[in-house]
Amino acid sequence: MKQTKTILVVDDDPRYLRLVEINLITEGYKTETAINGQEAVEAVANKQPDLLLLDVMMPIMDGFTATERIRKFSNVPIIILTAKGEERDRVRGLDAGADDYIVKPFSAQELLARVRAVLRRAERKGEDLFHQPIFKHFGLEIDLARACVLSEDHEVSLTATEYRLLQTLAAAMGNVLTAEELLSSVWGPEYRDDKEILWVCLSRLRQKIEPDPKNPIHIVTRQGLGYLMPPVT
Repeated sequence: MKQTKTILVVDDDPRYLRLVEINLITEGYKTETAINGQEAVEAVANKQPDLLLLDVMMPIMDGFTATERIRKFSNVPIIILTAKGEERDRVRGLDAGADDYIVKPFSAQELLARVRAVLRRAERKGEDLFHQPIFKHFGLEIDLARACVLSEDHEVSLTATEYRLLQTLAAAMGNVLTAEELLSSVWGPEYRDDKEILWVCLSRLRQKIEPDPKNPIHIVTRQGLGYLMPPVT
């Protein structure tokens, strides 16, 4: 029997909090709630939810700061909920470590679709796309049995989305993947045109695994074509 996922909903507006909670419960999810970023950090540490829906503008601690704090100890999938639609705010949330974002107001259908997509990526984190238990690329290792990554013998903490992106590029080593192909494979076909989320995730991933992120050796851009992991010669 499939285990029910627990989603932590964080918003200082009680009406919005209840509305989101009702939609999630109707779909069969369990919910926990918090009303500010500090409570969110504590709830993630103590209750270990499967997913976090996190508002940005909150008292005591905002969603950006809470995301940064949580990423210091947890890779729980995070979706930022924000009324701020400006590009810099979306990028700031993704840079802080969020996996996705939804701009308020949003429909119940959009919310649930995003939740399913992010949870699906988290569940697929340990999928084996290779024939060997450990994939090696220069000083980078992907341990598929443990779903972990090592760079120069040091374990790298990746979110489920970052891991899936790296795994997808590694599985196609030597082949260029377009932005649309990566978005469809990693995030889902509904994200095919959302290149901004790919750019931020790639940048974050390079910061974690590349010896020199400005001159990458693991994830290389082919201008006008896409991205690839070069073959080891």
